[in-house]
Amino acid sequence: MSSLEIERKFLIRGGDIFKDVAFSSSYIRQGYIPADGATVRVRTRDDKAYLTIKSHAGENGLTRYEFEKEITMEEALQLLKLCKGGVIEKRRYLVAVGRHTFEVDEFYGDNEGLVMAEVELKSEDEAFEKPDFIGQEVTGDRRYYNSNLLTNPYKRWKDRL
Repeated sequence: MSSLEIERKFLIRGGDIFKDVAFSSSYIRQGYIPADGATVRVRTRDDKAYLTIKSHAGENGLTRYEFEKEITMEEALQLLKLCKGGVIEKRRYLVAVGRHTFEVDEFYGDNEGLVMAEVELKSEDEAFEKPDFIGQEVTGDRRYYNSNLLTNPYKRWKDRL
């Protein structure tokens, strides 16, 4: 499937409140294959696997082209061997708020302590309801891109926030 991806990202505040209202959670491992002009991600999510290619985000960090295809777990495990810098590990919680679903990621490993939420929108100016656990917006802040968290993990810079 390919389309434009429009999303906003936020830090979480208020502890683990989001876990109490989540309707689903899954364990994710993902890595990145080096590519010029795009981000190529290999992801396993529980018992499914995906190959995703994303263009670089525009100036405001909100919109980019995304192509995603489900692949076999065996293909994903082979492709993960091509990824540079290791893998990101996280648990994703899905939280319904109004007409939207927030994806809340709790990171592990070198990114332990980082918890972010993102919401996908149909347009850059689409209104959405923010749950109480939403904190500072970090849309467009490259430090919080998953691909950057491999090369510059949260543990290296969290004390400077």
